Amino acid sequence: MTKSMFTLLLGFLLFVSFNQSYASDSTKTVYRFEIKTEIAPPAWRLTQEAFYEADTNNADILFLELDTYGGQVDMADSIRTIILRSKIPVYVLVKNNAASAGALISIACDSIYMQPGSTIGAATVVDQSGQPVPDKYQSYMRSKMRATAERRNRNPDIAEAMVDPDKYVAGISDSGKVLTFTTSEAILNGYCQAEVVTMKEALEHAGITDYEVISYKASTIDNIINWLINPAISGVLILIIMGGIYFELQSPGIGFPILASAVAALLFFAPYYLEGLAENWEILLFLAGLALLAAEVFVIPGFGIAGISGITLIVTALILSMVGNIGFDFEPVDGTEFFTAASTVIVSITLSVFGAILLAAKLFKDGPLSRLVLKSEQNPEEGYTVNPDAKHELIGQKAVAATDLRPAGKIEINGKLWDAYSEEGYISTGSQVVITGVSNTQLKVLSDTALI
Repeated sequence: MTKSMFTLLLGFLLFVSFNQSYASDSTKTVYRFEIKTEIAPPAWRLTQEAFYEADTNNADILFLELDTYGGQVDMADSIRTIILRSKIPVYVLVKNNAASAGALISIACDSIYMQPGSTIGAATVVDQSGQPVPDKYQSYMRSKMRATAERRNRNPDIAEAMVDPDKYVAGISDSGKVLTFTTSEAILNGYCQAEVVTMKEALEHAGITDYEVISYKASTIDNIINWLINPAISGVLILIIMGGIYFELQSPGIGFPILASAVAALLFFAPYYLEGLAENWEILLFLAGLALLAAEVFVIPGFGIAGISGITLIVTALILSMVGNIGFDFEPVDGTEFFTAASTVIVSITLSVFGAILLAAKLFKDGPLSRLVLKSEQNPEEGYTVNPDAKHELIGQKAVAATDLRPAGKIEINGKLWDAYSEEGYISTGSQVVITGVSNTQLKVLSDTALI
C-alpha cells in the first residue's frame, strides 16, 4: 500500500468515526414522567425522584405530562421551585386540565404544550367547600404566579388574573372573573407553544426528532408510601392507634391492642416523615401525649389536667404531621390542607372511641373473644347457694385497701379479700376504709378519714 493510499484510508476512517460520534451526540435523552393526580405529597415525591433520575441519566429534556384540578399550594410551590431551578429544560404537555396549582406548575416550565380541548388557569385558592379563602392566601398565590410568569418571560398580569377576579387585563380578562385559557387562547397570549396530541408532536415542534425516552417508574416502596399517606388510609391508621390505646386502658399491660397501636403509629408517621411533613418535634409531641395519658391512668388518680393535656398533644401531633408547616412557620399551610388534616384526625378519633366501645361489647359477648368470658351459670337447683346477708353483715366494719381503688379494687378483712367500690374516687393501697353498703357483688367503702 502506497503512502498516499494509506493516508486516504486513515482519513476515511477518521471521517466515519467523527460522523458516528456526532450522530451519537445529537441524540437527545428525554426523561418523561406524569402527574395525573391531586397536587399533594405523592406528586411532590414523584417530582423529586424524577428530577434526580433525569440528572443521573444526563437527560437533555424533562418532559412532564400533566392533568390535574389542583391541590395543595405548598406542594405546588415546591414543584414550581424545583422546575425553575432545574438546569435541564422542562417541557409540559397539558392533557385536559392544568387548573389552580397545576397552572402554577405549568407556567414554571420552559415550554407549555396543550392537547385540544384543554384548559389552564383558575388558580384562586379555595377551601374544602370550594369557597375562596381570605386574601392573605390569595396575595401569596398572586405573587407566586406573577414571579413565575416573569421568570419565564410570560405576561405577569395574565398570571395574576388567573388568581384574582378583580385583576383587569385589557382585551383578555374582564374584572370580576377569574381567568382560564383554552388551548387556542393560551397560544394567542403566549401561554402555550402549540396545540399537540402527543409528546412526539411536542418535541417535533421544538425541533427535536432524534431522541431516546426514559420513563419514570415508581418503585414498590414509593407505591406503598403514596398509599399510606392517602388521607383515607391515614384515617384508618388513626382508628387503630386510638382504638388500641382505648382497649389497652381497659386492661393495662403489654398486649395485642397496644402492639397494634404501636404498629399503626409507625405506619402513620414513617411515610409522612419521609415526605418531609412530619418533623421530629411533632413525633415527640405525640409521644409526650402518650406519656401524659399513661401517667394519668397509672400514676395520677382520677382524670384531670394530665389526661386532657395528653389527648390534646396527641390530636395536635397527628394533625400537624399531615400538613406542610416548616417548623413553627405555618405560612405555607393553606386552609384546605389544614381542614382536611383536622377533619381526618377528629373524625377518625371519634369513630375509634365509639367503635371500640361497641366492638368490645360485641367481641366479648358473641364474637371470637367470647370464649374468654365465663358463661357458665351456678343454679340453686344444682346445689349452688349464696348467703345474701353475708356482705350486709360487713357494713360498718373497717378494712384495709389491698389494691388501689380507681374507684374499683379490693379490700382486706381478717385476711380475706373482697371486691370493693370507692364512693369518693381514688383510694390508695394500705388506706383504712369503712364499709358503707353493698352494690350488687361489691362492697361500697369510704376512707376512714372521710367519716371524721
